[in-house]
Amino acid sequence: MTVTTATTVQLYVTIIKKYISVKTSSILLLTGNLLWSLHLYLSSNCNTTTTTGTHQFIKNISGIHVASLKARSLYSNSTNYHLNKDSPTNGVKKSESSGLAFENVALNLGRWDNQRVYKLFDFALIGDTYEESSLSGLVCLATQTSVERLLSVAEVAKKWLGPISVAVFVSGSEEFTILKHYVTYLRLCFDFVRTNVTFHLAFPYDRKPKHETADSYKLLQMFDCRNPQKTLHSMLQMRSTETIRWRSRNLYPQNHLRNFARKGCQTKYVFLTDVDIVPSNNIVPLLNEFLATARCATGLCAYVIPTLEIDDRVRFPSSKTELLRLVKRGLARPFHEKVFIYNQYATNFSSWLANSHTDDQLIAISHQVTNYEFFYEPFYVALDNVPPHDERFVGYGFTRNSQVYEMYVSGYSFYVLTPVFTCHWGLQKKNARPSWREQQNTFNSKRFEIFKKEIFARYKKPLHSYDQKKHG
Repeated sequence: MTVTTATTVQLYVTIIKKYISVKTSSILLLTGNLLWSLHLYLSSNCNTTTTTGTHQFIKNISGIHVASLKARSLYSNSTNYHLNKDSPTNGVKKSESSGLAFENVALNLGRWDNQRVYKLFDFALIGDTYEESSLSGLVCLATQTSVERLLSVAEVAKKWLGPISVAVFVSGSEEFTILKHYVTYLRLCFDFVRTNVTFHLAFPYDRKPKHETADSYKLLQMFDCRNPQKTLHSMLQMRSTETIRWRSRNLYPQNHLRNFARKGCQTKYVFLTDVDIVPSNNIVPLLNEFLATARCATGLCAYVIPTLEIDDRVRFPSSKTELLRLVKRGLARPFHEKVFIYNQYATNFSSWLANSHTDDQLIAISHQVTNYEFFYEPFYVALDNVPPHDERFVGYGFTRNSQVYEMYVSGYSFYVLTPVFTCHWGLQKKNARPSWREQQNTFNSKRFEIFKKEIFARYKKPLHSYDQKKHG
C-alpha cells in the first residue's frame, strides 16, 4: 500500500468511527475492504503485460523504484556512500512529469569522433540554469563518467555550485535505459543536479541504442531520494551478461570523453576532473573572484588544485584546517601517495600543507611547481586553449599525464592554489588495483613512445627526461 493509499484509508476509518455506530461502521469497513481488494486486483491485471527482451528489462527497472520505497533507510548502512553524510535529503518526492530524461535525443543523428568510432550527442540534457551560470561565471567543471559512476555526479554537483559539463559513455540500449531512469531520478531528488549539470552522450557506433515506445514502461511518480546508491546498484544488476561482457572486453575512451566534456563548457576557464574527485566547499565563488584578477603574462598558466585522498569513515572536510587535522591523524594524504607517488608529487604537498593561508575567504597562489617530472597529472584550472587529450590513449595509463607533459614542453607554468582543494574517497592501496589496469598501462606506454617523438617535432625542443618508472 502506498503512502497516499494508507493516508486515505486512515481518514476513511476516522470519519466512520466519528459519525456512525459501531455495528454500522463494521459493515461499511468490511464492504470497503472488499471493494478495495477488488480494485487492486483489477488494477494489477490491467497493468500486467507480456514483455520480453529489452521491454522486460525496462519493466524490471521500473519495479526497482517500488522496492526502494520499502527500504527508505538503506543508504545509512552503506560505508561507501557520502552524498548524504552532511544533510540527508527528504525521503519521498513526487515527479511533476511522467517523461524520462534524454527522450528527445535524436539517436540517428549525432556527430562522429575523429576516428569515426563513437557517435557524440552534444547538450543531450541541459541544466536549468547552465546557460545563465555560464554567462555570469568564469569557470566550469568538466568531467566524464560511465553509467556505473553516475552517483558521483550528484556528489560533485553538491559542492560545485556552478556549471558542470558531463560526458557519459553508454554502451547500448540497456545502459541507455539505466541512464534515462537514473538521471531522471537524480534531477528529481537533487536540485543542484537539475539546475547545474549538463549531460553529453557518447555511444560506440556499433552499439547505438534505441528509444523504447512510450507504452513500454510507466515511470513511477514517487521516488525515495534517500537511496540513490541502492537505486543505481539495483538498476545496474539488470544489465545482461552480454552487456557486462562487452564492457569488460572493450576499453573505456577516457580522453575522448575528457575532450568532449571540456568543449561542452561555455566559460573562459575549465576545471577538468575525474568524476570521483570532489571539490571543497564554496569553491566556485572563490575561483570566480580569483580568476577575475589573475594575471598571466605568457598566457600559459595552469592553476593546480591539490587533491588528497581521505578515509571513507570521515566526513568531508569543511575547510583546509579540518583537512590538515585529518592528515595529522593519518586519515588523509596526497592522492595516490601509496599507489604511485609521481602522479601528484610535483604539487609539493609539504609546502601546501605548511602554507598559513588556510581558511581565508580569498584564493591565493601557494607556490609554483618547480620540480616537474614525467607522470605528473594534477587537476588544474586553465583556459580552454590548452592542448587536447590525445585520443589514441584509451583505457588506463598515460591518458592524463601525456597531456600535462605536452603542456609542460610547450611552456606552461603550473601554480598551486590555496586554501581550496579536492578529495577522493578512500585511502588507496597498490595491491587493490586490478591486473587489467597494468596490462592497459603497458599497452599505452608503447603508444607514448610515438607520442613523445611527435611532441619533440611539434615544439622543436629537446626531449625532457623520461624515466621508465613503473606506473601504478
